[in-house]
Amino acid sequence: MPCAHDAEDFVTRAAGRLHRAPPGFDAPRGDHDLNPDWLEPEAGRRYKPAAVLVPVIMRTCGLSIMLTHRGSALRAHSGQISFPGGKVDDGDSGPLSTALREAQEEIGLAAGHVELIGYGDAYRSTSGYLVTPVVALVEEGFRLSLNPFEVAEIFEVPVAFLMNPENHEVQVRLWNGRLRQYYAMPYDRHYIWGVTAGMLRHLYERLYHP
Repeated sequence: MPCAHDAEDFVTRAAGRLHRAPPGFDAPRGDHDLNPDWLEPEAGRRYKPAAVLVPVIMRTCGLSIMLTHRGSALRAHSGQISFPGGKVDDGDSGPLSTALREAQEEIGLAAGHVELIGYGDAYRSTSGYLVTPVVALVEEGFRLSLNPFEVAEIFEVPVAFLMNPENHEVQVRLWNGRLRQYYAMPYDRHYIWGVTAGMLRHLYERLYHP
């Protein structure tokens, strides 16, 4: 088991093992990692670029990662758990710009409190997006203001929990007539699964696998 409880260890690993620049989309991770038979039918599909902010909060009691419950009125993935983020707009200069803009719009997190560590592996979702995870430190003292249409709730999960592979479940459900395997990380009353859990699993693999 990795020393995920050690904040300095996590930050050191992240700074050394994450991508220093956006990784591009040549060999993305994604839902096909657990469902390899899905890869071939998806060949040639055009995916829309997107980015999410993975906010690593520096608390006096240790590190945590901030997540959101999406608003129930949203057309896509309503009620699910996600990172702040969305599709790359024409005015964005890159994934970092997108992630910071979306975090400001969704939860009111000011960019001045965010310090980039690096980029995770791009993630290809079944909903048609190529998502770049932007991993960043957020110091205490920030203030949040939720956009109630997009976000119903904000909560934090200890890094020690999320970076412990014993908490990474592989579950199965029927999706569009096919069995889909996916990662899930149930925490307290929160059911973290799908793309969000997949990106957290890939973060763990990049930081703690040889």
